[in-house]
Amino acid sequence: MNRLFGTGKPKAPPPNLTDVISNVDSRGESIEKKISKLDEELNKYKDQMKKMRDGPAKNAIKQKALRVLKQKRMYESQRDNLSQQSFNMEQANFSLQTLKDTKSTLDAMKVGVKDMKKAYKQVDINQIEDVQDELADYLDQANDVQEALSRSYGMPEIDEDDLEAELAALGDELALDEDTSYLDQAAKAPGVPSREPGAESYAPGAPQGIQVDEFGLPQITR
Repeated sequence: MNRLFGTGKPKAPPPNLTDVISNVDSRGESIEKKISKLDEELNKYKDQMKKMRDGPAKNAIKQKALRVLKQKRMYESQRDNLSQQSFNMEQANFSLQTLKDTKSTLDAMKVGVKDMKKAYKQVDINQIEDVQDELADYLDQANDVQEALSRSYGMPEIDEDDLEAELAALGDELALDEDTSYLDQAAKAPGVPSREPGAESYAPGAPQGIQVDEFGLPQITR
């Protein structure tokens, strides 16, 4: 059957805006080069016309310059049209890419919401509350264990009244300790002797080495 009717040609892929824009810009650059060459030729004719006198020769150069100028205007028009086309396609391509990005963002958000729904289905608020209550019970039990371990044994039973009386007596002892009257008595104590011990047993003006009695008379040594 394929030999009789042949096979259809494969369909060409749809045009891509990015490729089309690149082709249009390339054509615009080619036209821009042609315009540059025409400008060089036109400037050459202008220089020739400045050096020539009026006459048939100058008119011939002038006609060539007009022809080049006409071609230049035509290429400039084509260049401007291509530039506008490229701009329009770039705007369309930008809008298209923005829509694609928006769709991708929306699809990602949908997947995220779907995953969140699945995750929330696996979480039960009642189970969370039960876990919290169970944790509180375990903490209370742990406190009870600590209190039991810190319990004291063999402590004598003491009357609270006796403890208060002892505490009051302790306060009186502290008050006595704070009494500074002994400092006043210390201030009234005799000063430190200014002479050597025994110096007062010598009579004034008596020869050194002779001791005297309480009446100031020399003592008789035995």
